[in-house]
Amino acid sequence: MLNIGCHVSSSNGYVKMLEDTIYIDGNTFQWFTRNPRGGAAKELDMDDLNEFLKLREEKVFGLLLAHAPYTLNAASDKEETREFAKEVFKYDLGILEKIPGSMYNFHPGSHKGQGVEKGIELVSEILNEVIDENQKTIVLLETMAGKGTEIGSNFNEIRKIIDNVKYKDKIGVCLDTCHVNDAGYDIVNDLDGVLKEFDNVIGLRYLKAIHLNDSMNERGSHKDRHEKIGKGFIGLEAIVRIINHPLLKHLPFFLETPNELDGYKEEIALLKESYNE
Repeated sequence: MLNIGCHVSSSNGYVKMLEDTIYIDGNTFQWFTRNPRGGAAKELDMDDLNEFLKLREEKVFGLLLAHAPYTLNAASDKEETREFAKEVFKYDLGILEKIPGSMYNFHPGSHKGQGVEKGIELVSEILNEVIDENQKTIVLLETMAGKGTEIGSNFNEIRKIIDNVKYKDKIGVCLDTCHVNDAGYDIVNDLDGVLKEFDNVIGLRYLKAIHLNDSMNERGSHKDRHEKIGKGFIGLEAIVRIINHPLLKHLPFFLETPNELDGYKEEIALLKESYNE
């Protein structure tokens, strides 16, 4: 079975996110834990959450993916920004402990001129402060495109963060197809080679989810502009190879393409037609 969904709006609660996912024929979804551009998290509606958990069991949904806000920058040169990151981590991970079968994805951040090594050190420090050995939620580092001073656009940087994390069974990676393309990895012509490098550097055991996006830009552009499936430089054929690859096909796939729900519904139908059980 293809485990696939998209990014859905969390503004109307968990039940609505599940209903939207059922509408597009998905069986998982991703959501922002709060406004992605900043602000406080909404107060948790326990009635909505409990109803969602009940319906989710009935519908047999797969692993879900919560996404941290873009304003979370654990590698920042500003102490107040790192403190905000720490607070967001702690709050969000506390909420996710109430939602079994969920993971938490975040962008490693930007070092803001301090250098990659310093940025990696700062991210690792915060992860070691906020990750508890008893938590059920897996925290995912997202692969990045390499804009500006972003950390995580190559596998070695991701590996260095993992190496510094104490509870390695609580950490994983979300591979974004647009980001790795824009970072320079040739997933179109050499997917096997990219996965071999990932395994050699990071370890495929850490790969927990895929952000499935086409790219508006050529490989190595370092621009990070998502495109609809089959409309960009990655192309439909390469994306079909990704969802059918024996090392990837068991993972949950999350669409972040520039679409509304009907567009996601069309993309999911297209991908399901191309998926080999």
